[in-house]
Amino acid sequence: MNTAHRILVAAIALAASFAFAGPPAPKKEGIEGKSYKWNAQEGEKIEALKLKGDVKRGEEAYEVCSACHLPSGAGRADGTFPQLAGQHSTVLIKQIADSRAGLRDNPIMYPFAATLTDPQELADVAAYIETLKIPHDNGRGPGTDLENGKKLYLRDCQTCHQANGEGARDKFYPVLAGQHYKYMLRQATEIRDGKRRNANPDMVKVIKTYSDKEIDAIVDYMSRLEMPTQKKK
Repeated sequence: MNTAHRILVAAIALAASFAFAGPPAPKKEGIEGKSYKWNAQEGEKIEALKLKGDVKRGEEAYEVCSACHLPSGAGRADGTFPQLAGQHSTVLIKQIADSRAGLRDNPIMYPFAATLTDPQELADVAAYIETLKIPHDNGRGPGTDLENGKKLYLRDCQTCHQANGEGARDKFYPVLAGQHYKYMLRQATEIRDGKRRNANPDMVKVIKTYSDKEIDAIVDYMSRLEMPTQKKK
């Protein structure tokens, strides 16, 4: 499928999703089920992870994504679309594959994710997105309770997401540096409340007792994290 055809298909699918609820996404049992296993190594995800992504082909495939996530990968500060630039390719592959498999509910993204034809294209687009530069001007929180947010982050989140929010490629822990406050606030709340179906149960255990105020404080702090290579010179 060439780029022009892919964009046309995605545009039609997106328009249909707004007007008529669009083509139904598949539904797979998630964290609500007893047999759920986070990041199970199966399906097209494991095939894509074995492949070397082609950045040039990935750039062409990303044109479909850029309508929402912007050509820079910076997403939207209002939290409607996340910042993707510089994200680990492993994380991107997992999240796109989860969406395509019906494990992550995202009716707006699904028509776009469905345009990827095979595991190689999945690897290609993830490889390209990873090369994009993490922005400095991401949407940040109000800054009203940063001391408490930092305390919670260092206590509960740093082990997995690292001191600067760099995550861990081999463990599928996402980069947080440069991510939008409003997007992370929505995701953290949904994870706490059991509404993000492909969530890591270990993370749910950590934040399930957080109050709304505590979630806001820690996300506010996370929205200000910067990786060393991201800092302005």
